[in-house]
Amino acid sequence: MKIAVFVSGRGSNLNAILNYPELKNLIEIVTVVSDKIDCKAFETAKEFGILTLTVGDGEGRIPQNSITATLKNLEVNFIVLAGYLKLIPNDLIENFENRIINIHPALLPSFGGKGMYGLNVHRAVFNSSAKVSGATVHMVDKTYDTGKIVAQKCVDISDVKNPEEIAERVLRIEHQLLPEVVKAFAENRVEIESDRIVIRN
Repeated sequence: MKIAVFVSGRGSNLNAILNYPELKNLIEIVTVVSDKIDCKAFETAKEFGILTLTVGDGEGRIPQNSITATLKNLEVNFIVLAGYLKLIPNDLIENFENRIINIHPALLPSFGGKGMYGLNVHRAVFNSSAKVSGATVHMVDKTYDTGKIVAQKCVDISDVKNPEEIAERVLRIEHQLLPEVVKAFAENRVEIESDRIVIRN
């Protein structure tokens, strides 16, 4: 399975995928894509010899309306959003239907939507006095965080003192969950049944 990973930040989930031993012979990360030309994750990509692409206007960037064609030319057949903060263009979603997943640092459908990323999410969870948080991998559709849920992992946060503690615990869960889900897709174990997504063992 040839994958493009979209990232806006430091790329710790990209690292988790690259260093997950069971994915070594199942996937190839063809490119790492960002909306930021100085994206920290590009350093990791370059260490692994992976092509980096920046989307947007200006020198050294690929226009938003060219990204679908670029990925197809690279023979990408699956996209992972690993901390990518921009809304995905409709034509990309249409061309990669049911082949784009996102990792979200909370238990959707709660604490999702526009502006709900990073510490913003964990502050909202903390302020709600929730006792459990976690991570969600979901299919990507045309709005933020509303696609069908593929998998979730929970973590107890009943004893946390601040949002930063929630962030630490959830990130550990993300690093477990995302590679597991990518592996399930690579092994064709993900099925849609009666509008529900099922991962076969």
